[in-house]
Amino acid sequence: MNPMKQRILLFTILFGVVMILLALTKGVFKTQKDGYTDLALPETVDYNFHVKPILSDKCYTCHGPDANKRKAGLRLDVESSAFSELPENPGNHAFVKGKPKTSLAYQNIISEDSDVVMPPADSKLKLNSYEKRLIKKWIEQGAKFQKHWAFLKPSKADSPKIEALTWPQNEIDYFILEKIEKNNLVPSKQARIETLIRRISLDLTGLPPRAEEVKKLVNSESANKIEQIVDYFLSSKAYGERMTQNWLDVARYADSHGYQDDSYRTMWPWRDWVIHAFNENLPYDEFLIWQLAGDLLPNATKEQILATGFNRNHPITQEGGVIQEEYRTNYVLDRTNTLGKGILGLTLECARCHDHKYDAITQEDYYGLFSFFNHVNEKGIQMDAVQAANQKFFADPPYMTLTYEETRDVLSFVNIEEDVKINVMVMNDSTPRDTFILNRGNYDMPTDTVKPNAPKNIYPFKDELPKNRLGLAKWVTDKNNPLTARVFVNRIWAMVFGKGLVETVEDFGVQGSLPSHPELLDWLAADFMEHDWDIKYLLKKIMLSATYQQSSEVNSVLKNADPENKLLARAQRFRMSGEMIRDYILTSSGLLNEEIGGPSVKPYQPPGLWEETNAGGNRGVLTHYIRDDGDKLYRRSLYTLWKRTLPPASMSIFDAPSRDFCEVRRQKTNTPLQALALQNDIQVLEAARVLSQRAIASNEDKLEFVSAVFRQIMIREPEKDELRMLDKYYEDALDKFIKEPENAQQLVSIGEYEQSEVEPSKTAALMLTAQVIYNLDETITKE
Repeated sequence: MNPMKQRILLFTILFGVVMILLALTKGVFKTQKDGYTDLALPETVDYNFHVKPILSDKCYTCHGPDANKRKAGLRLDVESSAFSELPENPGNHAFVKGKPKTSLAYQNIISEDSDVVMPPADSKLKLNSYEKRLIKKWIEQGAKFQKHWAFLKPSKADSPKIEALTWPQNEIDYFILEKIEKNNLVPSKQARIETLIRRISLDLTGLPPRAEEVKKLVNSESANKIEQIVDYFLSSKAYGERMTQNWLDVARYADSHGYQDDSYRTMWPWRDWVIHAFNENLPYDEFLIWQLAGDLLPNATKEQILATGFNRNHPITQEGGVIQEEYRTNYVLDRTNTLGKGILGLTLECARCHDHKYDAITQEDYYGLFSFFNHVNEKGIQMDAVQAANQKFFADPPYMTLTYEETRDVLSFVNIEEDVKINVMVMNDSTPRDTFILNRGNYDMPTDTVKPNAPKNIYPFKDELPKNRLGLAKWVTDKNNPLTARVFVNRIWAMVFGKGLVETVEDFGVQGSLPSHPELLDWLAADFMEHDWDIKYLLKKIMLSATYQQSSEVNSVLKNADPENKLLARAQRFRMSGEMIRDYILTSSGLLNEEIGGPSVKPYQPPGLWEETNAGGNRGVLTHYIRDDGDKLYRRSLYTLWKRTLPPASMSIFDAPSRDFCEVRRQKTNTPLQALALQNDIQVLEAARVLSQRAIASNEDKLEFVSAVFRQIMIREPEKDELRMLDKYYEDALDKFIKEPENAQQLVSIGEYEQSEVEPSKTAALMLTAQVIYNLDETITKE
């Protein structure tokens, strides 16, 4: 055979081998598992909890609520469109009940043709094998379509069947235990009584219990000891302060106007009203109505008008040269978005510029809600406190004026001094103005006019309701509104357990998290409304459950089976907020000033912070930080002056928001700066000094005053090993300060609180020991 023919034959053989290998390789890749192939499908595929999340994540971008981005005329979030004949493909349907082979959407999803497959290859939104199998099974089971779960009215399901019938304390436990048992787990044992007292105290007052309170409650012979503990802390005036702390984030409360000038404002009387409302257990529906539209109630009281300061908490510019209409529009947008995020649990702001891409909220819906707030006199109103009852409340200048005489009468919860008048921004509707849909959300690009209205896909606005903020408030608090009770109940659950039944407490829409226990969430929401929106009742119901009373100890079984504790087979432990940590330290040291209400105060703060952020000296009293003195240094953190451009450093470092906007879920970070703050903050050092001096003065034995400090901070007795290590640490520090008396004297001189006649070296050594305890994970964590 000549060389040419040999080369041709060799090439042919090699080409054949390569093609065979390519074919085999293609087959291997074609059948290769993607990691989801072996996942078991649920017995019944639920549209809301299994199918809709897939469609929302992978398909709504082109086939969802946003008409401007919709392709092929197909809308998969609406049943009529999903099952109708395709506008651009006559004779075909996206989904056909019971028939995956003729469901074109499913066939395109599983297609291997790059020109046909959906979502398109360039979108990077490919479905995995489990998701594909879920959709197929859903179609085979009849492709039952449902309204979004959060837009269905909550109802009480029957308690599920369980095996461990002796564990549940109330209805909550049946729903929790059902899932625990389904996963072949068992709930944790009940926490120690001292742990429960501390837990309940922190949850209901934001403060640790005092030693005498713990002793009294532990020794109680009541047959209903836990209920007695809950009632005890619910009756504390500190309860209102604790609940208010969370609401201030929702209401974006601050003591300054924000923006570049960020000058001082007086809104603290509204804050004091919130404390009062929680302590009086004002039903949540009334709590909302007063804040949204208290001024529009028949024969509105001054307290109801003061409550409307909620709508005035947004940032306000006082800079010259701005376009007034632009900022007026921003204020109305802020109120609308706060209603969505803070009360309804919706990302309404996504519909400002276009139809919502995921939720059934159109741009027209958004501006229908916007319209309710669009008639407000942006300069606010004044309420003359000394006018006779039959005279008008409203006059210029545009504020509500409070006097000492009035706060002794109808507004006794507002804490102001004699001969003082203060002006507070509240609400009053002025002449109605037309509202327009704003193109791209721009204030100067109005298009079609809209009337006040609510999103019909959530809950239609009744014709008999007034088309003003009072009508809106009544729509929000209607027991048929599917969101309001659910959202609040979930937020209370998150406050207590560290994480909501719906983890995205700010978003109950399609892109939000699915509830871990949907039947329980609905049961609690329905029960809450049945009991007249009683917040204390709700908290007590949760705390008397066996679920709440579990130990937070983690064993290897639970750690491996449920590392995120979604099943709640143990109590959730999590770090406290910056405000709670500071208040904890003040309480444990005996420094806390328990005065309720009054103007905001300026405790210790690192020097120079305000000056560094000052943009020109136009901030008046907020130009330079002039620290308060005396008892004001030891007020609860709730009363610390909140400047938007620079919130209190001791709280910001523990993830407090700026409050420029409504926030309902704080981030939780762990950084070295937090530990450094607890080691070096003057407030912490002073608290450690005062606690140490008192312990030394009250105990002769060294081990006794080390133990006393530990007990005061940790609300329990130290273990032998803990006491041994702390004693060793104290002895080493004492030796050091005996040799360096000038350092001891310098350390014990920190803080303004009066000094005690205690040896400086002992005080300094015990101060450092107390700081170690303050820095322990257990101290700053709710166990």
